[in-house]
Amino acid sequence: MAALQKEPIDLYFWPTPNGYKVTVFLEEAGLPYRIIPVNIGKGDQFKPEFLAISPNNRMPAIVDPEGPDGKPISVFESGAILQYLGRKTGKFYPADERKRVEVEEWLMWQMGGLGPMAGQAHHFRLYAPEKVPYGIERYTKETNRLYGVLNKRLADREYVAGEFSIADIAIIGWVRNWEAKGQNIDDFPQLKAWIDRMESRPGVQRGLAVKPDGPALDIAQDKAAQSVLFGQTAR
Repeated sequence: MAALQKEPIDLYFWPTPNGYKVTVFLEEAGLPYRIIPVNIGKGDQFKPEFLAISPNNRMPAIVDPEGPDGKPISVFESGAILQYLGRKTGKFYPADERKRVEVEEWLMWQMGGLGPMAGQAHHFRLYAPEKVPYGIERYTKETNRLYGVLNKRLADREYVAGEFSIADIAIIGWVRNWEAKGQNIDDFPQLKAWIDRMESRPGVQRGLAVKPDGPALDIAQDKAAQSVLFGQTAR
């Protein structure tokens, strides 16, 4: 359980929706952790020591010094991190198989749908060097559809899978900045109420407030950061 964790978990982090998944979980669970900044606009994600634990050169990643059998373990991919921490602590990830499947359905919905589609809407609306009407319309509409799915899901429950879970933690970062995705949150009253409910939780508040030291990264204005983030190939 969370109270048994003695050594802090190393969290390789930058303030993005995926990064916040882990800080929110850690704060909600009361686990000790240490932030190791990965400045994605400066290329920290390509450093050999980071690639050793996150071969996809993406943060977040963690190193838990108190892993299985008492040995350290590293975990990359935000969804896998949430599942690992949920199993480790017994928090926000039910042991009952029916309930766990429900949580996993919505976790994968976020990982495979909401995150990629909302991320592309954000990119084409704010970061693309030229306006591409088709790209803007395609991803803004798909994000709108997904917000609608979530709004309907929340019509008769407080949290996505009934009780607060890693599914909620995974989703919040992708809907709270709805303006950048070209959405009007007033069109989704149940989703809006859920966002308010989530942001009223002290652990969520603390998790979303985590910032690494140093100046904030303004990707929309920083051409060098755009080159690092958006110009990657297999090389």
